[in-house]
Amino acid sequence: MSALTRRLTAVFHRSALVAGAVSVAAAVAVAATTVLLLRVAAPPARPAPAGRVVVSLPASPGSYLGAYVRGVPARYGPVSRLAAATGTRPNVDLYYSGWGEPFRAGFAGQAARHGAVPLVQIDPDPVSLAVIADGGYDAYLRKFAQAVEAYGARTGGAVIIGFAHEPNGDWYSWGYHHTSPAVFVAAWRHIVTVFRQQGADNVTWLWTVNIVDQKGGIPSPAAWWPGASYVTWVGIDGYYLKPSWKFAPLFGPTIKAVRHLTLDDPILISETAATPAAGKPAKIADLFAGVRAYGLLGFVWFDVRKNQDWTLDGPGAIAAFRRGAARLSLARPPGPAS
Repeated sequence: MSALTRRLTAVFHRSALVAGAVSVAAAVAVAATTVLLLRVAAPPARPAPAGRVVVSLPASPGSYLGAYVRGVPARYGPVSRLAAATGTRPNVDLYYSGWGEPFRAGFAGQAARHGAVPLVQIDPDPVSLAVIADGGYDAYLRKFAQAVEAYGARTGGAVIIGFAHEPNGDWYSWGYHHTSPAVFVAAWRHIVTVFRQQGADNVTWLWTVNIVDQKGGIPSPAAWWPGASYVTWVGIDGYYLKPSWKFAPLFGPTIKAVRHLTLDDPILISETAATPAAGKPAKIADLFAGVRAYGLLGFVWFDVRKNQDWTLDGPGAIAAFRRGAARLSLARPPGPAS
């Protein structure tokens, strides 16, 4: 997340253009259509290869509530403190993994014992995605995949893995204007293939894009789509900066773009938060309402003070988070706590 400050400054000011350009009424109509599609289009089950353990995550709408907290994955305490402060039990624990870092099986086990599934966003900076696609880092990928497979075989635990998130933005080396979409797709497919070759069938593959802002230079993610055979869930990242911003105009256009690519893959708001200036309690309530309206899996709150204070602090924000969580039917991911 070394580029987060630059990303937030660029992206969120651009996102204001989207918020003002799309009407709430039109986005609500999209939401109703999307919910209907989710109900009629179920993802096909992949048969278990002989001798392997396949661990699949439930994918019902409104079944996931997650967080990223500073200090993970080195320690699990920050996650426990956030859960205690909000009176909730988040079931997705996000952490970012730099290229070359090993899979944190210890953190994954702690998450599972607390009824959560680890979400690992692998950042390939500063390596070349072309080299990844050509097999230049296969030794590292095989080792990572073998550790994930061993964790699943030992505990029955699932792992959500994303790679090179937000490629339709231009703030990362693997993103728009820096690496071609074709190279991104080739690298993504290669990584998934290597993991499958190692028997890591406990992975839910999360393809994560940024909210679309055509006027601000953040295009539709279609060019970066790896294909349905290589994606399990879709993640969308986006933040609230102003009181006027609402879920439908902020996330609705990107949800619509994703639904043109796939009707099957469930969608998770994989990174989000609100600034104090935007009014956190109202935006938290808006997030929960948007997840319900669009039939999404849920969302992951970025609970960190960076260039903005994104944390869940103050009685109003905490109360809104607790009220929203109480209306979800949180899934119990497979693993030691199951």
